[in-house]
Amino acid sequence: MSLKTVSLFSSAGIGELRLPKNVEVIVANELLEIRANCYRFFNPETKTICGSITNPDIKNEIIETANKNKCKLLMATPPCQGLSTLGKNKGQEQYENDKRNFLIFDALDVIDGCDFDYIIIENVPKFIEMYFPFGKEYLHLEEILKRKYDKFYNIEIRILNAKDYGIAQSRPRAIIKLWKIGLNWAWPKPQKEITLKEAIGHLPSLEPGEDSGIPWHYAKAQNPRAVLAMRHTPPGKSAIANEIYYPKKEDGTRIKGFHNTFKRMVWEQPCPARTTFCGNISSHNNVHPGYIMPDGTYSDPRVLTLLETFIVSSIPENIKFPNGSTDTFIRTVIGEAIPPRLMERIVELVGEEDEHNG
Repeated sequence: MSLKTVSLFSSAGIGELRLPKNVEVIVANELLEIRANCYRFFNPETKTICGSITNPDIKNEIIETANKNKCKLLMATPPCQGLSTLGKNKGQEQYENDKRNFLIFDALDVIDGCDFDYIIIENVPKFIEMYFPFGKEYLHLEEILKRKYDKFYNIEIRILNAKDYGIAQSRPRAIIKLWKIGLNWAWPKPQKEITLKEAIGHLPSLEPGEDSGIPWHYAKAQNPRAVLAMRHTPPGKSAIANEIYYPKKEDGTRIKGFHNTFKRMVWEQPCPARTTFCGNISSHNNVHPGYIMPDGTYSDPRVLTLLETFIVSSIPENIKFPNGSTDTFIRTVIGEAIPPRLMERIVELVGEEDEHNG
């Protein structure tokens, strides 16, 4: 039976690429046109509303469409600029003046206006540590949800790491589940970790600027000074620590950086989290592990190709994007999204009973 669904803060739809076949997204909402168009490209049957959920007309249209179609599942990933754990001491007034910090409350308005059986709110782990204004208090989201919905819904929050659920990437996400009292929703069971070698070790080695001829498996060109530094950097190490071949500016002066910048990954572990900056060799943990060469240097002084990024993010390898989608756009929307297989593992257990509690 079809599980009719609402998707809020939908972005480009990356997190929904592997939803179970019985999940039918009836209406989706995304603020930015370029992302909404990508969502439409992936989901042509879905009514995708582009615009701010803070607009009462848009919010009402979402609620009316959901109720008309008897939608029973809500998926929401509100932006995470919210109030920090240091909010009260650090720029509280500034936080309160930034309306983006309170978009979670617009999602709660949709919950209040509809009759969902199942609700998933997912975000970065920091999201559940943030304080939000509620009445005259500042509360964690869990406390707000309990005060509003405890009589109607079971409410559980866990941090799940994608690497424990069949995805070759270490990527923790905060998963907030609400489901009506009397219904069931099990948590996925952990699986064995997949190493980077197991995930992408079969793909041909590439030099910066080289194209393998395999769809999406082409290497971005890189700054020659960074390439030289990375050739002398073994797996698991940062070129920042190199004594001779360290990253340099155009004038030859040393680039300063953190220990995890200009850093190679290692084959024996899952890939580090792919961020919105995963196309930058200088950003965190972005460089291919490489292979030692006869002259003692290392191959593949480059970031992961898009194909490698798809694989470690559980995105289908044969995916197509709208014409004109840039490398930066694709990497950005991947970096912001929950890996689609993790969302699949969570949503496919709607209605299933946990074998044990906790």
